[in-house]
Amino acid sequence: MERIQWQLARVKSIVQETPRVKTFTLALPHWTPHLPGQHYDLRLTAEDGYQAQRSYSIASPPEQTGEIDLTVELIDDGEVSAYLHEGITVGDQLEVRGPIGGYFVWRDAMKHEPLLLVAGGSGVVPLIAMLRHRTKIGATNPTRLLFSVRSVEEAIYRTELEEMAKQDAQFELLLTYTREAPAGWTGYHRRIDRTILTDVLNRFATQPFSFICGPTLLVEQVANTLAELGLPADTIRTERFGPTGT
Repeated sequence: MERIQWQLARVKSIVQETPRVKTFTLALPHWTPHLPGQHYDLRLTAEDGYQAQRSYSIASPPEQTGEIDLTVELIDDGEVSAYLHEGITVGDQLEVRGPIGGYFVWRDAMKHEPLLLVAGGSGVVPLIAMLRHRTKIGATNPTRLLFSVRSVEEAIYRTELEEMAKQDAQFELLLTYTREAPAGWTGYHRRIDRTILTDVLNRFATQPFSFICGPTLLVEQVANTLAELGLPADTIRTERFGPTGT
């Protein structure tokens, strides 16, 4: 198998998604179509030769040719995320390689299967790539995103997701606020638990294929609970990040 080479991408645009999250659109000299759910490695090299490398999920769909979107959360004490947020401007170059990954991906062959997406915080990034691609190909499979966030201002892509739900009767956005819910909120207002997952599964006519991404504890609890509720293990895909994923 040919090794994926590093390349210098140019920062085409930067969008402030939330107070601590930015999306960087990178123009690639050697663009390769990716699968929704894959990621790129990003490497920073200091003048003294010190290098730091992190992996970031691709937010853009494969239909967005010639470039990729990487949505990055600013992590406390995160040397790479801090540099991206505070030291990078449009026109700068970043060293990247990808696309990488073949397990946590939504393939077109699955477009007729019911789909359950569960995200915690910035774990929504690879899932938005799946949803954007699903829209692009006109898939009509029943799809639900259960998205756990602390507050309204920290809900990445919230406006886009809400519009997506309005435009697509087969897509349902289910937010749960773990800290501050908006005024008049009547939806979920706690961490994802067995009762919430049972309710969400009951909204499907048949068992869905599921993708779960977020902090390690959330991912493990959700995956274990879904298995306990009867979903076959081979239909539950997980991707997690811990405090080192900065």
